[in-house]
Amino acid sequence: MSKDTEPGPHAAAGSVTLLRGLPAGAQRRAAELYWEAFGRKLGPALDPPGTALPFLAAHLHADRAVSALVDRRLVGLAGYQLGGRSLTGGTLSDVLQAYGPLRGLYRAALLALFARRSAPGELVMDGIAVDATARGTGVGTLLLDEVAAIAAEHGCRRIRLDVIDVNPRARALYERRGFRPVRTTSTPYLRGLMGFGAVTTMHKSVAKGARA
Repeated sequence: MSKDTEPGPHAAAGSVTLLRGLPAGAQRRAAELYWEAFGRKLGPALDPPGTALPFLAAHLHADRAVSALVDRRLVGLAGYQLGGRSLTGGTLSDVLQAYGPLRGLYRAALLALFARRSAPGELVMDGIAVDATARGTGVGTLLLDEVAAIAAEHGCRRIRLDVIDVNPRARALYERRGFRPVRTTSTPYLRGLMGFGAVTTMHKSVAKGARA
């Protein structure tokens, strides 16, 4: 494992370094990566970007993140939910403060559609985002494998994630890393609003004490 001035465990592969957590001062950059990956889905709830990015940056939980760095620049981010705490946060009060009482209530209701809870012995993925300049270089695989290692260290028996029907590239990556679809839920009422019409839940079993 490589070591540098950032806190937390690290692992390196080629020119990519993994960090459990976020680099100091990288909240805004992390929010930008997250928005680039999920803005299409979250846009109706968090738009405009001028409000969404500061909101996301202010309510990220760094202890539920894995970062990928190249030359100390954040190029990839994976979030997860464990023990009731996830990468993205923000209470109803936070939403109302950022967007106002009327717009905030509507947006909070939309965000509630994405709320997920982990079952005992389960780690839930809270999104994975890779900068366009780093796609196809194995960064996504490194992030997924590190999250799998975290799940094993916490005694989880499986990892769960959801992938929308308009993101086949992400689904292909998950399948290559051992995730299998367990159910698909049609959401035609969301196609016009959020741009997707189905969500597939995928599971991956975790070998105790083993890395993916």
